[in-house]
Amino acid sequence: MNWKIEEKTFDVENIASEGSRFLNGNGYLGIRGAMEEYDKSQLVAINLAGIYDQVPGKWREPLNAPNGLYTFITIDGKKYALPEALPKEHEVCLDYRNGIFSRKTIFETEKGKVTIQSEHFASMENVHLIALSYKISLDFQADVEITTGIDGNVWDINGPHYETEDFQMLEGRIELVAVIQENHHQVCVMEDLSTDFHARTLIFQGKDQMLRKISFESEARKIYKIEKVITVYTSNDCNDFLRISRSTCNKEKEKGFEIIKNEHIKVWESLWEKSQIIIDSEDNAMELLNYSIYHLHCIAPRHSKSMSIPARGLSGQTYKGAVFWDTEMFMLDFYLYTEPDIARTIIKYRIDTLTGAKQKAEEYGYQGAFYAWESQEGGFDACSDYNVTDVFTMRPMRTFFRDKQVHISAAVVYGIAQYLTVTDDISILEEGGIETILECALFYESLLLKKVLSNRYEIHDVIGPDEYHERVNNNGYTNRMAKFTFEKAMEVIEKLDSLSESTIERVNKNYNIRKLKEQFHKSLENLYIPQPDKQGIIEQFDGYHKLEDVTVEIVKSRLLHEKEYWGGAYGVASHTKIIKQADVVTWLNLFPDDFDKEVMIKNWNYYEPRTEHGSSLSACMYAMLACKCGMKEKAYPFFIKSAGADYYGGGKEWAGLIYIGGTHPAAAGGAYMTAIKGFAGIYVEEDKIKANPQLPKEWKSMEFQVCHQGTWYKININGDNASVMEQPDMSEK
Repeated sequence: MNWKIEEKTFDVENIASEGSRFLNGNGYLGIRGAMEEYDKSQLVAINLAGIYDQVPGKWREPLNAPNGLYTFITIDGKKYALPEALPKEHEVCLDYRNGIFSRKTIFETEKGKVTIQSEHFASMENVHLIALSYKISLDFQADVEITTGIDGNVWDINGPHYETEDFQMLEGRIELVAVIQENHHQVCVMEDLSTDFHARTLIFQGKDQMLRKISFESEARKIYKIEKVITVYTSNDCNDFLRISRSTCNKEKEKGFEIIKNEHIKVWESLWEKSQIIIDSEDNAMELLNYSIYHLHCIAPRHSKSMSIPARGLSGQTYKGAVFWDTEMFMLDFYLYTEPDIARTIIKYRIDTLTGAKQKAEEYGYQGAFYAWESQEGGFDACSDYNVTDVFTMRPMRTFFRDKQVHISAAVVYGIAQYLTVTDDISILEEGGIETILECALFYESLLLKKVLSNRYEIHDVIGPDEYHERVNNNGYTNRMAKFTFEKAMEVIEKLDSLSESTIERVNKNYNIRKLKEQFHKSLENLYIPQPDKQGIIEQFDGYHKLEDVTVEIVKSRLLHEKEYWGGAYGVASHTKIIKQADVVTWLNLFPDDFDKEVMIKNWNYYEPRTEHGSSLSACMYAMLACKCGMKEKAYPFFIKSAGADYYGGGKEWAGLIYIGGTHPAAAGGAYMTAIKGFAGIYVEEDKIKANPQLPKEWKSMEFQVCHQGTWYKININGDNASVMEQPDMSEK
């Protein structure tokens, strides 16, 4: 298998998309795949996890750190840097086995050729560390200047976020402490370097930069190398971040680039030992799937005990760096089966932001916990009431994502339930999980409506997974997830007596358990769940069947502007049956026992042609349900679409005039789920992993490992035959 993606030409039009494709990260920070000489014009970003800022009058978003990788060269007084100077040759490579970005660029000058070779990475051994090796060579003599340092003039979508930037040069280090506007948190970036040649060094400080200008007279064909260590800390990390950053910078410089790199690679090898999927196939499915897994590793918050993952990972400030339902419904499985500790961290984030969810419910006049559609720290909902720009009037459009996407609370409960099933770690209930489930159930109970002439309970005025149809009644997916929440609430109430005395006392103090049991039972008994009609089709929401039945192509032909939003009050899809993404299909995939196989097949065949797949979340749900229906060949193109979302790029990058480009970790997680649960067909029987495979015709065999309730299993599949073997303890690997 080739563990590299490469680009061997330079095209200025590809700069933004390549920033996502060639990203590397370590969960604490993500570095977009950019050349060292790039600045904010080329969307350079070292995106930080879990720290946000809001500029007055703009959207709140995560921080991009000042860029300590910034480096360019000048030859005989002329600057040679992309994209201003075009190269004679250019190659970019991401080694995603080892998480290393590299480039080779050759410029043609009047005297001859100049070659730049570099590699950098976000260290997996120390998440606060970035390392760079930068080499230049010329086939002629010249006056050379390497300019390198920290560029504080960063790319922001809704900035600028740094109120002040304080640079200093201390003991050979360039140090920057930047203070953000909203709450005056501090971001500290330091860099230090070593060279293997003699040179003159001058320090230059501009408004937003402190740079070293390293000057020397080159010899023909000699290689000149600098090695840089860059540390990033924030005041969120610790009180004495300045002291720790200095100590880390000094220690890592002493090690040198090669030792740092070897430590980094060793960690990556330990991750792949647990998570690599080996496929013998006629196509590049193995490359696509493991590249998807690479991105999931790059964003795992291993440095925290309570943190989740944004919808665009750490590829920038798109979607305000917020956590959506994507994490629980599409990414969580990967971590559950390969790194259960990360899954616990993700679940703890939701438990620890329960207060924010309760405050949001109260804001809208509901009980319980209404989890944020776009969740930032503390559970703050970053979603605006005006979340899309009208491309015709240039005015913000009223959308209802924040107040009507009520299914996120059920996704939180679903995540907790999955965690309990796969890990059997009931301590998560002791640490607030039980309250989280009960509060989510209380939220759905407060949404229930009863018509005077009916005994059934309904849920009105919501948006389901299909965002093109707003403010609908009885969205099947939403109602079914509310039912699931009531079921889990009843289960944890029954489990209460098995928990610790302190937990029992705490819960009984805050809740009337007997009353809750009666309430939730009544809600379960009366909640309306849409059923298949005479043709076996489940109506997505009340009135869906009355909408105009047209094709995706016809709706697309009605667009007056390529960036026009399809949904909302005037969207071209709003009054048609065309949906953005899997909705009923998502319901059937999560709860395949609700209906027989014939009903699932009919709904797959009905809804797929009416789905635009305008979200990267959609394809995997169609793939997994197709597998459950025995339609593996129909599943396969959707699997490839999910697995290739970032490998090939080309996804939707605009919603109206809002840039939404970046990586697609939900698609990556969906590809993983399709591979192990769909094609490999793993399931649990008597608390042990079993497999019922249905490999696509392109695959001969498949091999991978999963962890279930503390036991590791190795699954080997050859054709229709599966071998599942328990493995030695891998927790220390």
